[in-house]
Amino acid sequence: MDLRDVRPLGLFDGLADAQLQALVSGGAEVRVEPGVVLFHEGQPADAWWVLVDGAVELVRHVGREDTVVGRMDVPGRWAGGFRAWDEHGVYLATGRGVADGRVLRVPAEVLRDLTGAWFPFGGHLIAGLYRTARSIESTARQREALVTLGTLAAGLAHEINNPASAATRAVDALGGASQQLLSALGRLARSQITAEQFTELDRLRLDLESRTPPVDLLALADAEEALTTRLSRRGLSRAWSVGPALAGAGADEAWCERAVAVLDGAALEPGLDWVAATLAVDRLLGEVRESTRRVSELVAAVRSYSQMDRGSLQTVDLRDGLESTLVMLGHKLAGVTVERRYGADVPRVRAFAGELNQVWTNLLDNAVDALGGTGMLGLSTAADGDHVVVEVSDTGTGMPPEVAARAFEPFYTTKEVGRGTGLGLDIVQRIVVERHGGTVTIDSRPGRTVLRVRLPVRGPAS
Repeated sequence: MDLRDVRPLGLFDGLADAQLQALVSGGAEVRVEPGVVLFHEGQPADAWWVLVDGAVELVRHVGREDTVVGRMDVPGRWAGGFRAWDEHGVYLATGRGVADGRVLRVPAEVLRDLTGAWFPFGGHLIAGLYRTARSIESTARQREALVTLGTLAAGLAHEINNPASAATRAVDALGGASQQLLSALGRLARSQITAEQFTELDRLRLDLESRTPPVDLLALADAEEALTTRLSRRGLSRAWSVGPALAGAGADEAWCERAVAVLDGAALEPGLDWVAATLAVDRLLGEVRESTRRVSELVAAVRSYSQMDRGSLQTVDLRDGLESTLVMLGHKLAGVTVERRYGADVPRVRAFAGELNQVWTNLLDNAVDALGGTGMLGLSTAADGDHVVVEVSDTGTGMPPEVAARAFEPFYTTKEVGRGTGLGLDIVQRIVVERHGGTVTIDSRPGRTVLRVRLPVRGPAS
């Protein structure tokens, strides 16, 4: 590589020709070709790579997927070389060529010797800064990730615990109802009930299944009292238990008279016990069915949220991501009214679904915090030409102009330590703008704050 190839690079402003020649002589020219890997994530960063022309993308392995986290496409951009200042330094991403060009590859030890000779004080500062920054960043990110994971896990555990507990209670009660049903059948048999009588009794049971029980609690209490009194007068020792069960299923005094006409004498009490038990079994099975369905829905929402069974770049319905995020944050929505305004003609979008779910998590979490436990959280999607617009709004106090102006700055936050998701609006903007070629804006005033995300339908440009 010739001195004239690297002299125009702004990176080397301030270096004398002799210094720059020593750097070039200590390194080597490496050709860049599409698909060719220059260096690998996690391997020792024993070389400094400076782009002269062409383009190189930086790829990290996240979970089971390869994700592009950066791009070297401007001459003078560089990567690696960390072992010049840190003996444990490794490449933070894999460098892969995307356009024909060249890079200057300088061994880390050459870079260390030259910087130590030219500006030793600067070399010491870089080494200290690198080690300190790496330690702080690693600790902070681990802490933020654990806090966020703990918050989401606690919320999810709370959401799953409710239907799981309901299912457990229903199963426990189902055992008792089943025993009651079997006992009633045994007593019916001993009462020498006829086949015709049992058939009529079953018709009476089916009649109750088609009825609608009283909705008004006072009306239901009156019906239970009247039915219990009538059955007690008929000599039923368990009228206090059977009466409320039958009334809750819609039985009235006329129904009881029909049952008395079918079951005379000793068969009446076990017959009504059997009807009450079958109704209880059916009701409890319904509770188990509904509870397990809810658990299945929560598991499906978690799978959708995490995107753990799908590829990275995919065509998605943005409503699915918004809804699964609502489920993950469900524990924070008590007292909050969610208003959905999803457009009917909104197309599916080609996007990194898992990353967008991080965006929705941050925007929804911010909105819920702004509401302070009460108010309206709005979600809307709409088509806008070859883009889709998603709006997350809240009826909170709004952002002061000075806060809104700085909201997308790195590390800027108004939240106290331990609150939030650890994913700032600067990262939201990076995901939306850099990763998807979209835009994100804020429109805030007292009583209404709107975060507006605009995404191209065709997805990020390659």
